[in-house]
Amino acid sequence: MRIAFMGTPQFAVPTLERLVADGHEVAAVYTQPPRPAGRGNAQTPSPVRRCAEALRLDVRHPATLREVAEQDAFRALDLDAAVVAAYGLILPHAILDTPRLGCFNVHASLLPRWRGAAPVQRAILAGDETTGVTIMQMERGLDTGPMLLVRETEVAHKSAGELLSELADLGATAMAEVITSPNAFPARPQPPAGVTYAAKIDKSEARIDFSQPAVAVERQVRAFAPSPGAFFEHDGERIRVLSAAIGEQKGLSGTILDDRLTIACEQSSIRPALVQRAGRGVMDAAELLRGFALPVGTKLA
Repeated sequence: MRIAFMGTPQFAVPTLERLVADGHEVAAVYTQPPRPAGRGNAQTPSPVRRCAEALRLDVRHPATLREVAEQDAFRALDLDAAVVAAYGLILPHAILDTPRLGCFNVHASLLPRWRGAAPVQRAILAGDETTGVTIMQMERGLDTGPMLLVRETEVAHKSAGELLSELADLGATAMAEVITSPNAFPARPQPPAGVTYAAKIDKSEARIDFSQPAVAVERQVRAFAPSPGAFFEHDGERIRVLSAAIGEQKGLSGTILDDRLTIACEQSSIRPALVQRAGRGVMDAAELLRGFALPVGTKLA
């Protein structure tokens, strides 16, 4: 099948690799333009672009698809289908209508729950027991198209990074099934009940509020690991918490309870396991305490 692939982050890479491995003709890869990143703000290509270039595919990164010239260029590809995975640009009607079989999207949630930009993080924060991927036929609404295939997995105690990696592989396999035999998967409208929206993550949400129950804090840590990283501040320094366990000790919320960095929450406590100081590598809590003063009784804001 002759395909255009449209995606940007690492989540999309396994799907692109699978399409190529299965022998589909990828006529062009669309991805977001390079963005400044790192201390030097160097222009950094997306993971999809790096993958596509390694596969020697035609890579395009328009800032918008609303211009007539870009739509004409897309139309000239003479596509059977377009495959979309976390692309990051809204596809206008002229793009959606161009491929003969339409545009297929791999979305990292069990639609209609968690439509939108951050479905994995929102599922963890909400305490969902299961999540998954949905392959859907795209239409003009935000993740509203009919569903073709759904695959589920447990959220368990996975971080957002771990869950995204698992869902990326699950989505690649599911999309490969659909693209290989699109007529074998009849479209089903999304049910009207159970619609929720996964708003884009604001970095301010990553600040840990120890007045919450420990279970909520632990979810916050997992939802924002590895990026942007849940954090607390002390003596003007930000400490990112990348993994943590719920403890049984109790005390005044935000107070350090012992020499293992157990921190009291509204109910019980949280014990950070992996942390990171600004400009430093990831370390365990014991290593942090050897070089950063956080004595028992310290109250964290």
